[in-house]
Amino acid sequence: MIPRRTLLGAVLATPAFAQTKPVTLVVPFAPGGPTDLIARRLALALHDGLGQTVLVENRAGAGGNVGAEFVMRGPADGSAILFGTSGPLAINRMLYPNQGYDPVRDFAPIAPIGRIPNVLTVNASVPAQNVQELIALGKRGGRLSFGSSGNGASSHLAGALFNQMAGTSFEHIPYRGTGPALNDLLAGHIAMVFTDVLTALPHVREGRLRALGVTTEARSAVLPDVPTVAEQGLPGYDASVFFGLVVAAATPAPAREAIRAATEGALNQAELRRWLEMQGMQLAPAVTPAALTALMAEETARWGVVIRETGARAD
Repeated sequence: MIPRRTLLGAVLATPAFAQTKPVTLVVPFAPGGPTDLIARRLALALHDGLGQTVLVENRAGAGGNVGAEFVMRGPADGSAILFGTSGPLAINRMLYPNQGYDPVRDFAPIAPIGRIPNVLTVNASVPAQNVQELIALGKRGGRLSFGSSGNGASSHLAGALFNQMAGTSFEHIPYRGTGPALNDLLAGHIAMVFTDVLTALPHVREGRLRALGVTTEARSAVLPDVPTVAEQGLPGYDASVFFGLVVAAATPAPAREAIRAATEGALNQAELRRWLEMQGMQLAPAVTPAALTALMAEETARWGVVIRETGARAD
């Protein structure tokens, strides 16, 4: 029986894969954030399955659109992989009138990686211990605002969806990145932020912020004692960020399957799975192109309703 690694090597040695150059995992956001951190750890694991160097390149801008378009316009040989998220793969097409690409037409899906929930965090001075108390506070005329990393970002849409479902009118304050929004939250200039669990966790543990609710339908393994927003009177509320790998649409099938197999192998590594779960990741149940296609369609449809009804727009 031929070892699996040898079979993968044979696929990667085909001219269609451009085996002579390293594989680049393109992150469509700036270095240092959660997406970049996860991509760099995944790149190390992909190296094992692909049998060659996997470099990480950051191409930030326009909510992830710059990096996505870079991969779309690059060589369609599997040497450039987009580490995509909900924004460039689903939501941005409804926020940016001139996106520059179509995520369905211009990319071939490889596989989903998983989801990371946001968590609704408030400044410790806010007199609400749970989601229902926060809603009641807002409806009593409390002038509360929520910050986000920018117009159209997942942290903005999470708040817009909350307002829509809870019947609140919390004011949205957009910032240029998560860092500035979190700084103002810690300083008490805004009341709340919907941010990723990894960013919120140290401040929650120090008591500087209070976590009121996790934004996925299931609780987070890193904040197991924090109930979901859905559990607290808003059934169906889900505002997570998904991660998935895609390549240029014309990439040959053998190269696509080699990358998919290497991704599945990486996600089956116990050490990597534990590390991803420690980052708050809820891993995808199926590592297939069909699973990612379905996820992209589901997120596009769901957020399309929120964007139309709330009038959310990108910067």
